Amino acid sequence: MKLTPLADNVLLKHMEAEEKTASGIILSTANKEKSVIAEVIAAGPGTDDVKVTVKPGDKVVTGKYFGGAVNMSTDALQTEFGGDASLSYGSYNTNKQAVHISSGLMGGHWTLDARLTHIGSEGYIDRGATDLKSYMFQAGYYNGSTMLKLISFGGKAKTGLTYTGATKEEMRLNGRRFHTEGMYYTSNGPHSYYYMKDGERQRATVDYYDDQTDNYLQINNQLVLSHRFNEKWTLNATGFYTYGYGFYKQYKDARTLSEYLNIPADVAAGKEADLVREKIMRNHLGGLNASAAYSVRKLDLAFGGSYSYYSCPHWGVLDWVDGLEGSQIGGRWYDNDVDKHDANLFARANWSVAKGLRLFADLQYRYVSYQAWGVNDNYVSEEVGMQPIDVDKQYHFFNPRAGVSYTLAERNNFYLSFAVAQKEPTRSDFTDRYKFAADDTYPSSEKLYDWELGYQYTAPRLSLGVNLYYMKYKDQLVPTGMVNDDSNALNTNVPDSYRRGVELSASWRATGWFTVGANATFSQNRIENYVDALKDSPTYGKELGDMTIAYSPDVIANAFLNFHHRGFEAVFHTQHVGKQYFTNNENDALSLDAYCVTNLNLAYTFRTRSARSVRLGLLINNLFNAEYESNGYGYSYMDTWSGPAPVRIDEAYYFPQAPLNVLANVTVKF
Repeated sequence: MKLTPLADNVLLKHMEAEEKTASGIILSTANKEKSVIAEVIAAGPGTDDVKVTVKPGDKVVTGKYFGGAVNMSTDALQTEFGGDASLSYGSYNTNKQAVHISSGLMGGHWTLDARLTHIGSEGYIDRGATDLKSYMFQAGYYNGSTMLKLISFGGKAKTGLTYTGATKEEMRLNGRRFHTEGMYYTSNGPHSYYYMKDGERQRATVDYYDDQTDNYLQINNQLVLSHRFNEKWTLNATGFYTYGYGFYKQYKDARTLSEYLNIPADVAAGKEADLVREKIMRNHLGGLNASAAYSVRKLDLAFGGSYSYYSCPHWGVLDWVDGLEGSQIGGRWYDNDVDKHDANLFARANWSVAKGLRLFADLQYRYVSYQAWGVNDNYVSEEVGMQPIDVDKQYHFFNPRAGVSYTLAERNNFYLSFAVAQKEPTRSDFTDRYKFAADDTYPSSEKLYDWELGYQYTAPRLSLGVNLYYMKYKDQLVPTGMVNDDSNALNTNVPDSYRRGVELSASWRATGWFTVGANATFSQNRIENYVDALKDSPTYGKELGDMTIAYSPDVIANAFLNFHHRGFEAVFHTQHVGKQYFTNNENDALSLDAYCVTNLNLAYTFRTRSARSVRLGLLINNLFNAEYESNGYGYSYMDTWSGPAPVRIDEAYYFPQAPLNVLANVTVKF
């Protein structure tokens, strides 16, 4: 029987797709409900409003349950002039404006696309305002076998600094939107700060520096080439260059001036002063990715490689120091640079051995050269001054992957895989190590051995899946519980650790207009024989047994209800995240409570004489007004100076999330 699609419908054959599991390993037909790769079997002629651009034999990415497809090679090429404009407004003066215009296909081969977007918000957290401006421009050339695109996109962002968070006591006394960033004490300040002293609530008058902001500009440029030589061979190549420039300003109260080495020693000696400082960076990233694919009936091969070069100088200047002239604070108080070369070669094979049986394997070699030099923004001592940086490391990584997938009776798929992955330390892993390491050794790279076993059942209305995984780590970098001067977590290697668990998913299309689904991950995330790293602690240097890895909840679960009928859609989504620790010793005082948050997304789409479609939307976040924190940090130290015996002090800071809030939007396509 031959099926002929009508109008803008497309007949698809689902293929065995490569998808990522929650553990980050790509598997064939992994247990996910996001999308699958399909082959176009037949395509309808289109409608007055929708032009069908795919043809039989094309590969597309398609949703399993909700329909719709995006051509992987043509990026959903729009053949006629058109565009869209959208406006959004909601709680905390959150607003968004966007406009997109496409030329359509000109002369049978050329297209132009452009988009401008602005996003602004006062933010839930005090002084956390955001101002984002972005653009996208794309020019493309298409013919039957070749696609060439020039893409440029980027933007400028200005956001208030809120990264210090707030303690539970500060939130109780000053409200959940409170934080101390940019705060300074003043006798006639317009604001109040409440704190506890000797069991009594105290009030102080304060003010805030009004330019405590993070500023960043980034421009991305890409040249993309895709060429199909014949039915068997395809070539893809992308050249790219990214430029970035960023800085943030900070008001610092009563700083020791001798820590700022751009101030003459005789001027700084024995003095403290309020000041405004800037930390600045400028980065360059460029490179090339290229790959070729060969496909016959039972065998798919891909091979290629990439190279990138990254450069990023960091430095700091002082804008103002109370009591000093500008001539006394010139120059940089720290200055360092980073160079990184990253190259890799890979080969991938996917072989249909027999009906339903498929073998797949990957091989990757990766070379990384990382160099950093200069002085960092960490004051060590009067003798040393600012922290010196001298990093020169090279890494050679071999990352294999292999597995098997078996499909039984078309609806049942079983898979098994094994993979090795390795990752080098980040810049902060190198530069911040002096804060806790006993010597000048480098951090080690991480190595992961990953085993995955899964099953998926797919029917027209019902989909079920289970994925078992075991991830064994060597020298995994985990948070120490301490933070640097920018409140970023300090990481250290642990010799042995693991993550193991099960991922479950289910989706049921009860009717043509109603779908219900859920997924959950249950896991154990443990450091084996954890050694206490808290100096001066009674258990310092001793094994404490297996401990939970920081920021690793044991349970993450999602459920959704999707109702759609004649242009109306309602999506009800709820998520539960289990308890998380800030440190690796399972300290309840340094933890995030489990939370559950629910969102509701409503939309109605209709057509008018002058527009292809008009979409009205309303997003209701935190529908049940839950009071929760989704992130935070904490650390411990031993107070050895206040009394005869050391006392453990736990410091925990949180980033509270907004209560019930809404965002309304309208999008017009023309």
